[in-house]
Amino acid sequence: MEVSAVGDVIMGATLELPPDNGRHLFDAVADRLTGDVVLGNLDQALTDIATSTKCGANSSGCFAFRTPPSYAGWLREAGFTVINLANNHAHDFGDAGLRDSQAALTAAGLQYTGMPGQVTLQDIGSLRVAILGFAPYGWAQSLLDIPAAQQLVGQAAEQADVVLVSIHAGAEGADQAHVRPGPEIFLGENRGDAMAFARAVIDAGADAVLGAGPHVLRGMEWYRGRLIAYSMGNFTGYRTLSNDGPAGIGGIVTLRLAADGTWHSGQLVSTVMVDPGLAQLDPAQQALGVVRDLSRADFGACGVDLTTTGELSAPTC
Repeated sequence: MEVSAVGDVIMGATLELPPDNGRHLFDAVADRLTGDVVLGNLDQALTDIATSTKCGANSSGCFAFRTPPSYAGWLREAGFTVINLANNHAHDFGDAGLRDSQAALTAAGLQYTGMPGQVTLQDIGSLRVAILGFAPYGWAQSLLDIPAAQQLVGQAAEQADVVLVSIHAGAEGADQAHVRPGPEIFLGENRGDAMAFARAVIDAGADAVLGAGPHVLRGMEWYRGRLIAYSMGNFTGYRTLSNDGPAGIGGIVTLRLAADGTWHSGQLVSTVMVDPGLAQLDPAQQALGVVRDLSRADFGACGVDLTTTGELSAPTC
């Protein structure tokens, strides 16, 4: 089976919506969003609710992102199959906005994950895949309670042949590309211990951990023969996310796994976010060098190596 994943996706904000109702947001990369499972982290709400529960009526200096529910259709047309809603901006418009997002995704034929206790199942031929999302927020499946996460992943492993975990973890910003042991604090929030969490859920039965949240690429690690991609960076952020320097570099990671979840092969396709926040393929392939260097620096011999064409090395740890 084949799994593809990207990082953070924001299709716009109320006063800065793309032309033609968002129809062409993913045109430059849709042919690369392929696989049996195609996962993205939707860092916004899909709702017509006008007032943010986070920001109130006056949102000056407060970031609350939403597009009309119909934009879920563009995610489906681009190739996504499942969307992670365990993140900080999925709840920008409260419980009602989150319910609207869930309804919009379901109406568009997309699955979603990341709610407390949720195990999302997708059938691929005779295989069953479980996808779980985690974030350090009360409305999402908790990234901070590692024993509870292990228990849920263990339950998922009993139900499915392959278990995929999506995490929204870590501090944000251009200076936050390195993965370090211990909890990461950002704007006074505990954003979780990404390293301890990722390794723990693999111990519990996960076959891959795919990350987003820091808004920059992070390194990739082999752990017990499984891939941990700590952050895939920014993918799409229409007039919302910075594309300066490291924030403008992202990627599409593709994993080819055996029926029991063991590694077969994989590839990283480099993307860049160009004005006004659209994803396109990167002819300079900057992501390959970034991920290679970060993986070596942060994980040594257990860091993922990449060829010049983006092929991921075989597991070393």
